[in-house]
Amino acid sequence: MTDNTRADANTGRKMASETGVMLLVAGGLVSAFGAASCCALPVLLGSFGLASAWLGSLALLAGPHRTALLAAAVICLVAGGGVLLWRRAVTTCAPGAVCGRPMPSALIAGALSLGAILTVLGFVFA
Repeated sequence: MTDNTRADANTGRKMASETGVMLLVAGGLVSAFGAASCCALPVLLGSFGLASAWLGSLALLAGPHRTALLAAAVICLVAGGGVLLWRRAVTTCAPGAVCGRPMPSALIAGALSLGAILTVLGFVFA
């Protein structure tokens, strides 16, 4: 009976850790998108031939808060990356057993990379 209780507790912790990483990554992406909306995103989208006129209204809202958005993006992305790396380091697997789901980790790593690129562009064009 204690084995089932431990398994349920570990599953609950794993789900909470995964939710925490997703929230940190989402917060970092939203903050980075808001910070880069004034200058970097219109230039980037224009270079690909995509219209970016809709970013003008978002830039008016996010412009005065650009430094706070950049700080929030850096904090969320660094914390999300740290939790993701910590979770990978802590996860152990029995030999020959299937471990974890690689797709969410790859998706989170891609989102962290996109957020980092947007944050750097927000710093460069700010």
